[in-house]
Amino acid sequence: MTEVWLTQEAHDRLKAELDALVAERPVIAAEINERREEGDLKENGGYHAARDEQAKQEQRIRQLQELMRSAQVGVAPADNGIVEPGMVVTVAYDGDEDDTETFLVGSREEGAHGDLQVYSPQSPLGSAILGGSAGETREYLLPNGNMQKVVIVQAKPYTG
Repeated sequence: MTEVWLTQEAHDRLKAELDALVAERPVIAAEINERREEGDLKENGGYHAARDEQAKQEQRIRQLQELMRSAQVGVAPADNGIVEPGMVVTVAYDGDEDDTETFLVGSREEGAHGDLQVYSPQSPLGSAILGGSAGETREYLLPNGNMQKVVIVQAKPYTG
């Protein structure tokens, strides 16, 4: 996994979620044991549901642990106008210079910050503009198979 940029608030929220999931492990294990004692496991819906819940919970725990290991928390990128994670970027869509969008380049786990959406650096738009600077035109593939051009208008560090 590559390094992930997170705000301090997002890191704290995700850490709290991880702590809660880890604390919940004994409860799920007790539920599985209780359902196991009900008898025939082949036809025990409660047992299978508890096992499925445990699998989902463990997957999320592993995901959060990996994210925490690779997180770059709250460190503002250099104010050099180059698009990278942690930057608030404004782009204009080709063909309509009045059609602009401003967003934060960061982890999808970041969530929206008020009206500011978050685009992952791995998203089509995010990966197209990484390393770019104001005035550059970049293009990326849309889900319908067409190419979309954007002009980078501005890139500045996220300040909260």
